[in-house]
Amino acid sequence: MNLLKINQAWVALFVAAVLVFTASSYSAAGEEANKTSTQSQQILIAASSDDDDVNDPLESINRAIFNFNEFILDLLLRPISEVYKDNLPAVFRTGVKNFITNLSTPVTIANHFLQGDPDEALRSVGRMMANTIVGIGGMVDVAGELGAPGRDEDFGQTLGVWGVDEGIYLVLPIFGPSNPRDLVGKFIVDPYFDATGYWISDTDKDAIDWSLKATGGVSEYAGVVDELDQIKKTSVDYYAAVRSLYRQKRKSEISNGEQLDLPPIPDLGYDLAPTHMGNSSVAVTN
Repeated sequence: MNLLKINQAWVALFVAAVLVFTASSYSAAGEEANKTSTQSQQILIAASSDDDDVNDPLESINRAIFNFNEFILDLLLRPISEVYKDNLPAVFRTGVKNFITNLSTPVTIANHFLQGDPDEALRSVGRMMANTIVGIGGMVDVAGELGAPGRDEDFGQTLGVWGVDEGIYLVLPIFGPSNPRDLVGKFIVDPYFDATGYWISDTDKDAIDWSLKATGGVSEYAGVVDELDQIKKTSVDYYAAVRSLYRQKRKSEISNGEQLDLPPIPDLGYDLAPTHMGNSSVAVTN
């Protein structure tokens, strides 16, 4: 491989990383919805109902990083996601999202077991088998259409179920909203449960890895960009709104499905952890 090819590879790697990191940092559950006055009220109520103790001692630093992340989103990901959303049919975008979600099911299964919920773990196994075999590799959520909706789980949620406190609020460069508990859970432990990541690492399919991450990132952000705009428009303090919504969403997820009445909420992406954790070193970058 000559120097030119090496440089091209690094450029492609950087672009893919920025795409997936920024997108997944602001991923959310649910499909796109039309904006109404009711939703605006939900956003304002949710954003203003944060605890008095927001546990944000690094707020000045967090705000600076938050503004940097917003710059990256506006510069790169927003125009790409708008092209993606405007030029590809909804059925295709839904298929991409379902496919990426299906690939991450082993992480969910492992965390169901760790949370002491083997019944839900077995249901997730059944969902994955049905969607993979009948649903064209997971592009069609056959199980969901048959009345068996899924519920994503990660080790950050598992730690919460075990009683571990979230700790201080953090905004990570590129990665977005987080806390120490989610950092440990999603970036250090969950990669051990990622079967697709192990296969990619063992077969040196790095191109597939980055293609999946970049595609998943654009797909996720395209699905929530309008909701993020709505939150920004209806919030006096956008940073505080995102902080509040993120913390509330994580509390709702840790409660194992007891939903809060919230709009789609920015969230730290789960697909950003190292592809393979088989050696003794731990990396927090892809």
